Amino acid sequence: MLESRHADRFCEEQLPPAELHPVMLLEGIGEYAARARINCVAELLDSAIARGDGARPAIRFPGGMWTYTELFERTNRIARVLVEDYGIVPGNRVLLRGANTPMFAACWLAIVKAGAVAVATMPLLREREIQYVAEKAAVSLAITDTSVAEDCRRAVHVPVVEYGGADAELETRMEGKKAIFNARDTAATEIALIAFTSGSTGQGKGTMHSHRDVMAITECFPRHVLRATRDDLFCGSPPLAFTYALGGLLLFPLRAGACTLLLEQASPPNLAKAIAEYRPTICFTAPTAYRAMHALLGEHDVSSLRRCVSAGETLPLSVFEAWRDATGVKIIDGIGATEMLHIFISSSDDDIRPGSTGRAVPGYEARIVDDDMQAVPDGEAGRLAVRGPTGCRYLGNLDQQRTYVRDGWNLTGDSYVRDADGYFWYQARTDDIIVSSGYNIAGPEVENVLLEHEAVQECAVVGAPDAERGQVVKAFVVLRAGHSESEMLLKELQDFVKARIAPYKYPRAVAVVPALPRTTTGKVQRFRLREEES
Repeated sequence: MLESRHADRFCEEQLPPAELHPVMLLEGIGEYAARARINCVAELLDSAIARGDGARPAIRFPGGMWTYTELFERTNRIARVLVEDYGIVPGNRVLLRGANTPMFAACWLAIVKAGAVAVATMPLLREREIQYVAEKAAVSLAITDTSVAEDCRRAVHVPVVEYGGADAELETRMEGKKAIFNARDTAATEIALIAFTSGSTGQGKGTMHSHRDVMAITECFPRHVLRATRDDLFCGSPPLAFTYALGGLLLFPLRAGACTLLLEQASPPNLAKAIAEYRPTICFTAPTAYRAMHALLGEHDVSSLRRCVSAGETLPLSVFEAWRDATGVKIIDGIGATEMLHIFISSSDDDIRPGSTGRAVPGYEARIVDDDMQAVPDGEAGRLAVRGPTGCRYLGNLDQQRTYVRDGWNLTGDSYVRDADGYFWYQARTDDIIVSSGYNIAGPEVENVLLEHEAVQECAVVGAPDAERGQVVKAFVVLRAGHSESEMLLKELQDFVKARIAPYKYPRAVAVVPALPRTTTGKVQRFRLREEES
């Protein structure tokens, strides 16, 4: 590997001080715990070529397929373009923008292989959002799909190179490059990517992850919970700029020597159709997508799936049961965080307890604490604290770092209960707890009940200010086709909740809305609903 020279020390200078770092537990990541030098792309891609897997399929997509050799050679040519034509040096940040395509994947791998730092953005972001990310990360170059280049060019003040066609600049420059590029010899702790949170609680925050972090997440969840094999074909809907998809649709397949199916348009109808056509075996998506695809199972055969993973939002029990009953597959629920890079609590197969998120993934530790960081007894709700081989390091944000990391633990902002067997049961985001007349009410519990009603397609529950009770439970409901708003229906929804959980939890106000506010990754932005109410 080429020696890495710290020509650009921006990331190191933006790291929080050592006393604010989380404790890193490296015992569960095998050889990567002791290795001082790691380039994660060399580990994931170059090693596949070295072991003779070059002819195996690496990426499928509508209209074609790339083998591992083709992905390897394209990645190397892009890396040469970055270094030779644009002067990218180790530590430079490179903004990447585009949908889930083979070229997006190859660009991400090339950036990191060259020792630079990938700053991936989702194609749905607009000019002001791209500008914020580019300025916060101080990017040196932007690479964008031609289809979404206009916003990118307006947002950044660095060179912009386009890809996505035979005449596009990147492909043109690649033609004259050799298909050989030695990976930069990077330290295990050097930053490989900056991922920005989705903004479900406000403006997104940059989180920094190292080459060792990348390899750590391929050692934990996929090995112990997913148990992928080289014969699997992965698919899913989240964008690769979202760390849930980066792991599930690129890093995990590469680590297993498997293949991934990348779809530019992966709405539930398109995803269900693609599953029937391409016969993937593993699916990564969100609870809302499983709920939507469940209604399409009569039109599309999804029997090829053996593993279905859900994250991004809590998985309602009603969605788990409906999918299991229709397909025979138990959805693997999991909680992860951009700050932690991927999933750290989950369970699969016979270890699944419906309604529970699962147990700490091997390599991670989790506990429930109070506001003073003291452990609370099993069965009592508190704040979820987790630590493992990955952890939160915000980009130049000490106030948020102090909030998220305390006493070496990462506080995810979730309220959970742990039972005596070590299973974790989601209650709410800590800011989604509604205090009404002295009662603590978890909004997602009310949502789960409402979702069982035949008229409800989606819903979100928040606390609305009230002079007498402090707050009242208010539900925002999206109705299914064939149902319309009426006083009778609203009362029926309230009575439906009263009959199934404690009456003090029922929504005293119900609003029918055409859609819920969401981030680009699909998370409901309950804070926007709260802002409207206040």
